[in-house]
Amino acid sequence: MSGSPPLATVESMTATAAPGLRERKKAMTRETIVSVARELFAERGFDRVTVAEIADRANVSVKTLFVYFRSKEELVFADSGFIDAILAALCDRAPGTSHGEAIAELLVRRLTARSGTGILGLDRVYGQSPLLQSGLRRMWAEYENTVTAFLAEEAGTRPSADHRFTAIALIGLARMAMSPEAAEAARTGDPGSARVRTARAIERAAAGIR
Repeated sequence: MSGSPPLATVESMTATAAPGLRERKKAMTRETIVSVARELFAERGFDRVTVAEIADRANVSVKTLFVYFRSKEELVFADSGFIDAILAALCDRAPGTSHGEAIAELLVRRLTARSGTGILGLDRVYGQSPLLQSGLRRMWAEYENTVTAFLAEEAGTRPSADHRFTAIALIGLARMAMSPEAAEAARTGDPGSARVRTARAIERAAAGIR
């Protein structure tokens, strides 16, 4: 006989590979839905976009959309890229760089780039909807929990009040950059100057965070 694997082995290999392909397709569909939703929210505002419009542009059915997300509100907070960037900035900071300096550098870099719905562009998505403002507060609380856990792990200890205080201060820098005051300054004045002022405020605040 040839060196070909037995049929049972081939079937087993196929069964093993198939879930990987399905998971990749599911991830791609999820990313497409999130991307489309954020584009529409940025164009017209959260309240003026329907789930049906998001599904149509993402080329999926409304039923399929709800398989991935329980509500339209959940789409706003589906992207974990920002907290991932925060953790990467803390983890990869150069020797001698404080936690505050690392986060300030990340935020200033994003303020300067201001691409898409970057750190300050999200105000167009959230708007003044009380429901989304509540979701935003929950998101910040979750970020604080995540950073507290990171700081404790980095120190090799259990989470402490000191870790919590530092995490609140670090996330506070991001909240400053996304604050209504910063957004208003960018809308009513020269956007470039407003970003510079916000960046300087972040750097001053970060100086007090070790």
